[in-house]
Amino acid sequence: MSNGGYSSESTALLLIDPYNDFLSEGGKLWPVVKETAEGVGLLDHMRQVLGATRRRGIRTIVVPHHRTEPHDYTTWQHLSPTQRNVVRSQTFARGSWGGEFHPDFTPVEGELVAREHWGSSGFANTDLDLLLTQHGISRIAIMGMRANTCVDTTARYGQELGYHVTLIRDAIASFSWDELHATFEVNAPAYAHAILSTGEFLAELPAAAGATAAPAG
Repeated sequence: MSNGGYSSESTALLLIDPYNDFLSEGGKLWPVVKETAEGVGLLDHMRQVLGATRRRGIRTIVVPHHRTEPHDYTTWQHLSPTQRNVVRSQTFARGSWGGEFHPDFTPVEGELVAREHWGSSGFANTDLDLLLTQHGISRIAIMGMRANTCVDTTARYGQELGYHVTLIRDAIASFSWDELHATFEVNAPAYAHAILSTGEFLAELPAAAGATAAPAG
């Protein structure tokens, strides 16, 4: 259950790994993302959430994965299976189209981009916690990629640090329906303060700047 209270003063939207390789036709990972992304309406829901939070002055922070360079990891002792896959496929390669943000989710002036994470957590070895703390943020709403890796790990870490954590479940996708099930039905109920659809999340936001209430009667 959610407690509401997504004010612009205390809330930030974390946009995780919005790279072309994940989200765009022709991206290296799009073929394995496409089924769940289209099934949940990922891109449309992400656009709806980002537009709504921007209109309300809720801060956006992009939380990007490390952009791969040719000699990354060559001296590392303990690569994860995901990092081995990155080495092989050169996903999110720096300087490539796939390593650019999807055009609909590119930060605008005043929006923040955290330092790139090497593993799955947007907090580990980055400045994300510092950025949130310095801007008075106590609630984080999360959307993006990938459900059972960077989304799940960032959300868990955020809860451990004391943030109120919301997952926007139909603005998050993964490589399979099983991965989505594991995230939203098994893992997240143990740590997330709210697991909401896009419609449910938008319904809990304050009125947009300049909006007027409907007349009574």
